[in-house]
Amino acid sequence: MNQNLNKHEPTARGLVISRNLVIPASELTWRFSASGGPGGQHANTSNTKAELYWSIAESTVLVEGVRARLVEKLGEVLSVVASDERSQLRNRTLAERRFREKIAEALIVETVRRPTKRSKGSQLRRLNEKSARSTIKANRRRPQDE
Repeated sequence: MNQNLNKHEPTARGLVISRNLVIPASELTWRFSASGGPGGQHANTSNTKAELYWSIAESTVLVEGVRARLVEKLGEVLSVVASDERSQLRNRTLAERRFREKIAEALIVETVRRPTKRSKGSQLRRLNEKSARSTIKANRRRPQDE
């Protein structure tokens, strides 16, 4: 069994998130452990569960605005766990993919909706539809004796 599996070890390369953001391997921390659940003898002896950690607050590759947005949405430390597969390599790939997706999603700047005034035509159409509906429903009622 490889002795390095339980130690925190960075990947050999950085992690490319987008064209403008590459997280260096020195800032990433990997941890591998045994996955829970069924799997027989293989599951009891293999450290296939992959955990990836990144300290957003201490990162050197982020500018302050991006760092603040990531800390607000993801917290000071981003952690991703993958134990879906029986292979450590596949779980590692899965963790990297989830990691990229979380960061990419947090980097999206949502535009603020500015409320606009309804047009005169849309207001008239709405009122006409309401009165038409009212007439239809009134015609369903029993005629009243006068």
